[in-house]
Amino acid sequence: MRLDIKLYRGYVNDQELVVFGHVFDSWAPDKYEIDRRGYRHAKSVYKMFTISPIKNAKITLKFRDMEVVTKTMDDGYFRFTVPFNQFLESGWHKYSVACQVNGKGIVEQGELLKPFKSQLGIISDIDDTFLISHTANFFKKLYVILTKNLDNRKVFDDVVPHYQALSRAGQEEGKFNSFFYVSSSEWNLYEFILQFARMHNLPKAIIKLKSIKTGLADFLFTGRGGHDHKFIKIKDIISFYPQLEYVLLGDDSQQDPHLYERIVKMFPKNIKAVYIRQTRKHQKKKTRAVLENLEDLGVATCYFKDSDKAIAHSEKIGIV
Repeated sequence: MRLDIKLYRGYVNDQELVVFGHVFDSWAPDKYEIDRRGYRHAKSVYKMFTISPIKNAKITLKFRDMEVVTKTMDDGYFRFTVPFNQFLESGWHKYSVACQVNGKGIVEQGELLKPFKSQLGIISDIDDTFLISHTANFFKKLYVILTKNLDNRKVFDDVVPHYQALSRAGQEEGKFNSFFYVSSSEWNLYEFILQFARMHNLPKAIIKLKSIKTGLADFLFTGRGGHDHKFIKIKDIISFYPQLEYVLLGDDSQQDPHLYERIVKMFPKNIKAVYIRQTRKHQKKKTRAVLENLEDLGVATCYFKDSDKAIAHSEKIGIV
């Protein structure tokens, strides 16, 4: 038996702390190199999706003087949602999770965010919002995943300065607004997204993804299926930090406009602006209709093909 843990970035407010991850009877997906070339890259990607989670594994969270025990779900996933009202400075903090199964033990360290005081939070999709992925074309997306390693994947022009400006907006030197990346990509791709964002100097963010996949058939349909999990995750973020106004960024390749419309209707006082990237030659009528409806609800919107238009819009409405 091989025991491994993958921890994800957690977060905390003044009442509650959230930490989550997976436990595996195999290497975790992040152990496979994502900068290889040719067939070696394709092999690494395949192995990232053929992992073996462990259900009902007993795990222990340690943070400051707190120690909490829980067990993993059927897919190896665990989430600690625990009361926490101790004073904690804003910024990133280390935590640890220990697991012991059949005499084998492992301890991993992760990090969690206590946001700086601000008026703004930013929630962004990933694929075709800042990472060029060709989501609307199933075969092209699959080809890109299998043939393009970390070094060969690209961001859209000017997306980085836009995101950096949003991160700094209204903040003093050394402080930042909280970023959340919420995607229909699976947890298998967490490390790739983490390293890609770091490589391109995108803001450090909490990343929320879709249920982990464990086999070849699952891999072939990566990023497909329903998107309600995104709605639930965005709703949870806004409910966790209800004092913030949010900027939502997505694209028109799938369901982002409609998801964001549902979010605005549920949180009419929390959404400041919605940005939708145009992924094809022409704008979609249904997307335009959604954005017009949001404008009628008092939410600023921008339907853009190039990020310089989004930057100009953010400057015009005073976000940056």
